[in-house]
Parts: sequence; C-alpha cells; structure tokens
Amino acid sequence: MKKYDAIIIGGGHNGLVCAGYLAKAGRQVLVLEQRHVLGGAAVSEEVFPGFTYSVMSYVVSLFRPHIIRELGLARHGYEVIPMDCTFTPSLNGDKGLARWSDVARTRREVSVFSKKDAEVYPEFAKTMTQISKFTKHIIDHNAPDITSISPKELGNMLRLGGAMKDLGVDMMHLNTKLLTMSAVDFLDMWFESDRMKAPMSVSGIIGTFQGVRSPGTAYVLLHHYMGELDGAFRSWGFSKGGTGGVSMACARAAESFGAEIRTEAPVSKIKIKNGRAVGVVLENGDELDAKIVVSNADPKRTLMGMVGEDQLPEDYVTGLKRYKFRGSSGKVNLALDALPNFKCRPGEGPHLAGDITIAPSIDYLEKAYDDAKYGEYSKKPFIDMVIPSLTDPSVAPPGKHVMSCFVQYAPYHLKEGADKWPEKREAFGDAVIDTLSDYIPNLKDIILHRQVLSPWDIEKLTGLTEGNIFQGELSLEQLLFQRPVAGYSDYTTPIKDLWLCGSGTHPGGGVIGSSGELSAKTILSKGGL
Repeated sequence: MKKYDAIIIGGGHNGLVCAGYLAKAGRQVLVLEQRHVLGGAAVSEEVFPGFTYSVMSYVVSLFRPHIIRELGLARHGYEVIPMDCTFTPSLNGDKGLARWSDVARTRREVSVFSKKDAEVYPEFAKTMTQISKFTKHIIDHNAPDITSISPKELGNMLRLGGAMKDLGVDMMHLNTKLLTMSAVDFLDMWFESDRMKAPMSVSGIIGTFQGVRSPGTAYVLLHHYMGELDGAFRSWGFSKGGTGGVSMACARAAESFGAEIRTEAPVSKIKIKNGRAVGVVLENGDELDAKIVVSNADPKRTLMGMVGEDQLPEDYVTGLKRYKFRGSSGKVNLALDALPNFKCRPGEGPHLAGDITIAPSIDYLEKAYDDAKYGEYSKKPFIDMVIPSLTDPSVAPPGKHVMSCFVQYAPYHLKEGADKWPEKREAFGDAVIDTLSDYIPNLKDIILHRQVLSPWDIEKLTGLTEGNIFQGELSLEQLLFQRPVAGYSDYTTPIKDLWLCGSGTHPGGGVIGSSGELSAKTILSKGGL
C-alpha cells in the first residue's frame, strides 16, 4: 500500500492551497474530497442547465496576492473581475446610494444625503486603508500566542508591536477601539446619515450571529474591508466561472506540483496509533496511510467526529464545546430571464454590475436580527446580491442572468429545531423574493429557477458544522491565538501529526487562502514532514 507524506481531508480552497505548498516542497500529497466537485464553500455548480452558480461563497477579495504568485495560480486559470460599485436601492423616492471605487464619484452620490458625510468619506477611506495594512500583517503571519514565553513567540509579539507602533499613536488608539466597538458605534465616529451607515455596517455581521449594534462587529467590518486585488485595497471582484474558479486554479496548481486529488472520497475516521495520526479510513472502508494528516474540515467535525472525544484532553474538549458556530446565513440563487429592473434606478447601468445591498437603515438591520434571536428567519432580511453574468457571460446562456443572494438572518437553530428547515426552506426563499420585489417590481416575472439553501442545507451538503461557511464565528473571543482553542492556534491539535488548515484556524473565514498557506508552512518549518 502506498504511504503518503500527507493526506489532506477536504478539497475546499484552503485544503487545496495547503496541498499546493506541501507538494511544491516535494512531499507526496493526497487530497480527499467527499463531494463530486472541489471547492467546499468556494464552489461553482451548474445547478440548472446553462446556469452556473457560486453556490455559497460568491465574491473574492481577501485572497492573498502572494499566494497567487507563489503557487502560480494565474497560469492555472485564476482570474478575478473587479467590481466597481456597491449599490443600495431605496424605497424613499430617490435613486438610492451607489458607492464607487472612484472616491470623487462616491462623494457626489453621498452629498445628496449628507454634505458632512461626503466631506469625511475620503478621510475615512484613507484611515481604513492604513488600518487594513496593519491588519494584513496579522493575517499574513501565524497568530502570536500571548500566553507563551518562548523566544519565538516573544519575537512574534515584538514584530507585531513594531507594526502597530508604525501606525502612530492616533491609529493605535483607533485600532484598539475597533476590537471592541460595534460596527454602528464605529461608523458613528465618522458619519451622520443612516443611509450611509447602514450598508457600510453590514460588513460587520457577515458570517456572525450578531446585530450591527453588537460589540466586536467593528473588527469583522475591518476583516471584510481588507479586500485586495492587484494591490488595491477595498477591492472586490467576481472569479471567472464563479467562486469555484479560485478553487479549481488551486487544484490545478497543486496537481502541477505532483499532488493527487480524489473526489467522492468521504473520510469517516482518522486513524490514531499510539497517540499519533497515521492515516484515514474512508466511508467505503478503504484505509490510507500517511506520515501526517491535515484536515480542512472544521475543528469540531475533525476532532469530535473523525477522532473522538475519548482521544482528546479534557481541556481541549471543553474549548471545542465552547467554540461557537451559530450559522445564520442562507443563500438564494436565481436564474433570470432578464435583468432586474430597480424601481429607484430603472434600466440597465453600471450599478447592476457590482454589489447590491438591501440595507435601508440601521433599524431595519436590527429588526432582521431580532427575528433570528428568537429562532426565526428574518421576514425582511439583509440581502447582499450580485449579478455575475453581467461581467462573466460564461455563467449563463445568452440574454439570461444569474443572481446570487446572500441572506441574513437564517439561524441554524430554529425555535422548533434545526431539523424543521426542510419544512421552512421555501417559505424562507419566498421571504427573500418578496423583500426584493419591493425594490424590483419585475423580479417575480423573470425568475426561471431558484435554489434556496439554509444553514441546515449547507451543513448537509458540505459537512460544515451548523452551516457556517467561516467554520466558526469571527467574534473577538474566537480570533488570533484563541482560534479554535487557546494554545492550538498554530494549526496543531492534541493528536501528534494531526493538523488543521481550514477557516476554523487563524486568520478565519473568507476566500482568503491564508489558513491553508500558513498551516503548510508551519508543518514544513516544524519538521512535521
């Protein structure tokens, strides 16, 4: 039987990035993906004939430029089409608000609602770019463990302290506030108009079970503000062929370095011998051996599901049980016969080719959260949607379009129980369509097909615990050296030769690639292989 250097569980983008780095270093690597298609939550699928959906994750910005270079992803089909606009439609009789990559153009739009906000916007953008550059330093390196006094960790903390010092005193204070404030409180420091603050605040709640007024959401806002395409901060875009295009580029790169990838190969158990991971057992009973096992599955599924509580130290089990998933996001993917026609800004135009956000006010967003707090999906949800077929015709037939809707809130734990989601799924989809129809009068007439995914569906489809595509909330107590469990932020586990490389590790969720990269580099540097 062939013995691999490393077996990687899960063909999501982080697992594929990890495979690429290990294979590039000359290791024999096998990736095992349970589904017929690669990508995990970053996946493209032709759900209806001719229509390709980014089924879960739907935009790209956080993916690290140095990973693209080091793995040569551009040679393997990696292509991201930039988005120029974030459009928030209105029901107030005006044209809504469009924020453009051109700051001057945005100022003109904002000035309709607030002269003060228009004046301060360029300074806000400049400040966030500065802070983002510091935060980029964090996500591009292993998380410093402040509980350790080892020379290496002390060196990491000194390096981080030096980077913070470079910000200057004022920025240091502002950065500290970001860690504890709500997204709304932070934006209140800059802006007066609710029309401005509401769509900007939603970046603070994506992937969380929190409201825009919840403490700590300001950092999540910053996390999503770090979009970077071709060196330009706060840049977002569509992957050619859907988000799965990123994953497939990672897969082809890994294969070019010699990695082997198998689909429809679900792992049921990680083999443990004398406290070490020595391979895996597939659901069909096949056993595969390796020097190390690396899991791209979430920490709970990996350690509690594939290893077993009886194999783990009590304090680690306690930490895992406290780790919060709380999936709260659903997806509604639509196949359209024509473009949506917004009541406030009718006809075609560049406002349709970017991000479109249903977030009319702070109170609207908080009411959406109120429903979720009591175990109900939001009757009037926050919706973030894109029409990728406008810039990438390959995802839909000629004259037709794809519209992808990211929706909050859709709590995994309904008050009647998570297993009630199959009964409520289509009603949830109806609530999304009804909400959108207030802004898009022609929507119901142009829908050809729809796909509705609740967190329960995402869990069943991908294995992600509670359907959280970030593999755990991005709340402050679950970041840096505490992700997923304090003392194990360096991609290790209590089981020797068992490593983690998914979004449940530092730096967290998004189509970013850092968890896979940093895990691989840590394995290679620590002599795991």
